[in-house]
Amino acid sequence: MKHWPYAITMLALLIGASCLVGVANIFGGNLDGQMIMMVSRLPRTFAALLTGAGLALAGVVVQMSVQNRLVEPGLVGTPESAMLGLLAITLMAPGAALMVKMSVAAATALIGTLGFLWLARHVPRRDPVLLPLVGLIYGGIIGAAVLWLAWTSDLVQYIGVWQSGEFSGVLQGRYELLWIVAGIAVLIWIAADRITMLGLGEDAASSLGLDYRQTLLGGLILVSIIVAVIVVSVGSVPFVGLVVPNIVSRWYGDNLRRNLPIVAWLGASMVLACDIIGRLIRYPYEIPAGTVFAVLGAGVFLWLLHAAPRQRHD
Repeated sequence: MKHWPYAITMLALLIGASCLVGVANIFGGNLDGQMIMMVSRLPRTFAALLTGAGLALAGVVVQMSVQNRLVEPGLVGTPESAMLGLLAITLMAPGAALMVKMSVAAATALIGTLGFLWLARHVPRRDPVLLPLVGLIYGGIIGAAVLWLAWTSDLVQYIGVWQSGEFSGVLQGRYELLWIVAGIAVLIWIAADRITMLGLGEDAASSLGLDYRQTLLGGLILVSIIVAVIVVSVGSVPFVGLVVPNIVSRWYGDNLRRNLPIVAWLGASMVLACDIIGRLIRYPYEIPAGTVFAVLGAGVFLWLLHAAPRQRHD
């Protein structure tokens, strides 16, 4: 992409702004300013970047898996299923290690996503909007079950944290699990051609020699791990996996291997920008980045539905 220098410059400016924006003054030249930068500002910035990139890439995989560009992990019940697993492990083993909680959340997220795929096989494909509506209902049912279980066990406050999608609580030592997303991003890029073939459908992909079900399961495992890590670390951020892949596809076509770095860059940049905006709107108070992105993402999604197709850019 010939615009990469501008993209890198914009990302660097966002990173700089994220490190500088905050209530505490870091320019005093004392130890406290350095500590704030290393313990809070930099971890928060990295967490926002990894969250945005991971959710955007997960959205690509889910869209290819169901052959529908109007879905994302948040519209197929994946975050709600991860929350159900987190709630279950919190009730059964409240002292379990963070990695154990993440593993349980990933397993339940995978089960929930597979349940949606089973439903998707019975949904007519004539209207592309019908499948996201089914996903909303499916995710709502799982979410209602999570809320009921949390209410009966007096753990409703945990649900609020997992749904907030905010980075104010990110500190050094409490976000490192998100670096798993970077490793998964590399695996998705390696498997880009296979993921592209998933978008052709089972019959066409199998005729080209692809083990469709094995590839589908592998892709959904990666998506489940991404969503579980993000929900455990910072909570759910809606619309990222929906609007980012659609914007990139509209501008740069459907060459998935070439588009994946752009998808990761745009997702990371948009989530970090929303986090900065959330810190500035009611300064010195904060609005969660997930809330800001939900408003922005809803508007972008409506634009995508009504805007005329744009000519592809190289």
